[in-house]
Parts: sequence; C-alpha cells; structure tokens
Amino acid sequence: MDTVKIIDTWPTQDSLCNILSQSSSNGGGPYNILKDLAMMKADFPLYGLGCIGNDAWGKYILDDCKKHGIDTRLMVFSVQKPTSYTDVMTVKTDGRRTFFHNRGANAELNVEHFSFENINAKIFHLAYLMLLDALDSINESGTTGAAIVLQKAKSNGFITTADVVSENSGKFKETVACSLPYIDYLFVNEYEAEKITGISTTINHQPDVAACEKACENLLQMGVNQWVVLHFPAGAVAVSKSGEKLFQKSLQLPKEYVKGTVGAGDAFAAGVLYGIHENWAMAKCLQLAVCTAAACLSEPTCSDGLLTVEQCLALVGKFGR
Repeated sequence: MDTVKIIDTWPTQDSLCNILSQSSSNGGGPYNILKDLAMMKADFPLYGLGCIGNDAWGKYILDDCKKHGIDTRLMVFSVQKPTSYTDVMTVKTDGRRTFFHNRGANAELNVEHFSFENINAKIFHLAYLMLLDALDSINESGTTGAAIVLQKAKSNGFITTADVVSENSGKFKETVACSLPYIDYLFVNEYEAEKITGISTTINHQPDVAACEKACENLLQMGVNQWVVLHFPAGAVAVSKSGEKLFQKSLQLPKEYVKGTVGAGDAFAAGVLYGIHENWAMAKCLQLAVCTAAACLSEPTCSDGLLTVEQCLALVGKFGR
C-alpha cells in the first residue's frame, strides 16, 4: 500500500514542512500494473501473486483486486509481518517524490510461493528486484530466488518481464545479474541501468540517450533475452537483442496537469506490457506507454489517473510530444 502525502516543500533535516493532503492507494509494481491494466480495460486475465499481512491493509488489497477483476487465488498471508507499505512524500510545486518504505510481508515472499500451474496467462512480471529480501538473497550456488522463479516461469512457457527498484545497495549489480538470463523484457530507469552496468547514463544530471542505449546494450550482453526498456521523464529508450534501437518522447504536459509522479514508471510498464500481450511492435508499445504514464500523472496516487487504452492514446492529440 502507498500512503501519498502532498507536502508544501521538502524540509531540511530537523525542520518542518506541512502536509497539505493525503490519501492511501495501491502501491508497488505488481499491484500497480495489474490495477493499471484493469483501468485500461484490458480484456485478458489478471493474476496477483504476493505476500500480504493478515491485517486491514491486506484485506483492503484483496477486496480492491476483486473489485477490479484481479484473481487473488495465489496470494499468501504472513503470520508475523504486516502488509508492506510506503509513505510517499510528494512536493506540491514540482511533483517530486521521496519514499519511506516498510518491507513488511514482502520480505517473506520466496520461491515456494510461486506456482504456474492452471494459470491462463501469457506474461509473468516480477517486481521489484532489490526489494524482495528472500528472493534477492544470493544462495550457496551463487544464484538468487528471483532467478530461480524467473527460470521456472520461462520453463512453463511464460514471457518473463521484470522491473528494478532504485535502491542504493552495494550488491545491486551482483543481485540483479543473476536474473538477467531469464528475463525477456527488462524495465529500468537511468539510475538503475547505471547501478547494474557501471556505465554513466547522465550528463549534467540529465539522461543521455546515447549513454542509455549503451547501457541497454550492456544489459542485453549480460543476459536479457529480447528487449531492455529504459525510461526517464523526457521519454524512453528501447534496445533489442537483434540491435534495434528506439527512442520515444514523452508527452508535453502543462505544469498544472501533473498532480504527482508516483506510479508513473509502473504505468509506463503497464503500457508496454499491454502491447507485448497484444503482439504489438515495440515502437507502438512505447507510444502507448508514454500515454499511460501521462495519464498516471494526472492524479497523486498510482492508478487513479489511468484511462482506457483509447483514451490514453488520445492524450497525444491533446498535449503533443
């Protein structure tokens, strides 16, 4: 769960800022993407698999998924830990957000919780690498639970996709690298790509397209099977195993339109995943993705701004790129 607090300014340490409003909503990659797809009126099955606490927020998640047609039969309960939550501090003037995260029950999600039998789905999406303690742990054989799960998904015929969180860990590259050979489509931002590859992806603190393409190529060399999709506020770069390179600009949104940026990366991923599911070319997937991300920005929460696929695509005509 996300608790989004709109604040008037980002405080210096030991000082005070004012909370102008707050709301609670879905949070985290899998929950956000599933709900985004439901809001987009995707006409294919949606399944949620995760570990939640036996508490009020856990019940809220199950009820909310049911309301949006998301199958929860694979959800499991922790008997010791609460439902994972994040306090999202969003500055009203610029939409910038900072996250205070309690890993909670997510930390217990492990290999034995994953079953791929009798699931009428095409894509398996795992998120976020670097935020799931048990799955991120490197075992004696030098691999991780996440890598084992992704390998199992591939062996069961799923298209595998994964996303990474912008976490500052000394084992970032080592942990994520274990999973790359079992990922067909990898989502990263410029910070995460740099953490994994060691390639500087920015110039003067702004993403550099050529450097981002180079990082994507490196991630493909490290094992990603089909595409690496690297997104940032101004757009996205996608590079394929065959060497195809794409750049997609974001929409040109007026400042007053943006109510918050939380969930925008997941909304972007939902757009790409929708297109992958419908067998679209990657260029078309990216065109939808920048529109779903733009729709997300219209609300302070992760998914309340999402529209149908047709309505999201119509935002291009309204705002331009």
